[in-house]
Amino acid sequence: MSADPLFSVAGRVAVVTGGLGQLGRQFSGALAARGAHVAILDQHQDEALVAARFGGLPGRVISLEADLTRRPQIEAALARVEAELGTPHILINNAALDSPPDAPAAENGPFERYPEESWDRVMEVNIKGVFLSCQVIGGRMAAAGRGSVINVSSIYGLVSPDQRIYAYRAAAGAPFYKPVAYSASKSALLNLTRYLATYWAPRGVRVNTVTFAGVFNHQDEQFLAGYLPRVPLGRMAREDEYNGAIIFLASDASAYMTGSNLVIDGGWTAW
Repeated sequence: MSADPLFSVAGRVAVVTGGLGQLGRQFSGALAARGAHVAILDQHQDEALVAARFGGLPGRVISLEADLTRRPQIEAALARVEAELGTPHILINNAALDSPPDAPAAENGPFERYPEESWDRVMEVNIKGVFLSCQVIGGRMAAAGRGSVINVSSIYGLVSPDQRIYAYRAAAGAPFYKPVAYSASKSALLNLTRYLATYWAPRGVRVNTVTFAGVFNHQDEQFLAGYLPRVPLGRMAREDEYNGAIIFLASDASAYMTGSNLVIDGGWTAW
């Protein structure tokens, strides 16, 4: 647990959507290691992973299956969270869809031919899922008169993707364009955050955005050769390097912070 009570999350109840993904596992573990009780909401369940990753931590971790685009499933998950852990203090809206470099060609083609169904799918998860989670879980925290909502965004919600990074794909015969839906959805989170921050301020719920850059996950060398020179620090983030921002926003250390966007990107948006 934290030695500094200012950053303590001990005994608080946190809900982490997409909590079994690369960053979600980090956030869930960082909170539980500091004594928070964590409910992971994820459409894909892995009991062995949960036991191996979170077993023995000071805080209890439970994992619940939920489709975040379906309000009844979020309501059912919240009922279990409250029964097993208590009313949440923290909501981390981390679940999101993106199109990775190895996605189908149609999904990563030119803007003019970007599939409408791909747009709908990304927007449904990345925006509607956050909207519904805030309504159900954030609304419950507002009823309790306290809480911190953390919406996870991306540098591509602030600035346009640099399509030149992916030019090597065209040279190999498979042109790639970072799709528009991810950028549009992450940008939308910024004003959803501001709206809810002002709406819920009288009821003690703080709402902030974190904007992160890319995380190293053994990407191919050609991608890294294009990406890394765009980062002033010269590297992608380690997957644990965003945990500090999460603990800060979840704790009383950020008690006077709401409606803000905390950018942690290795300097990407400084250029």
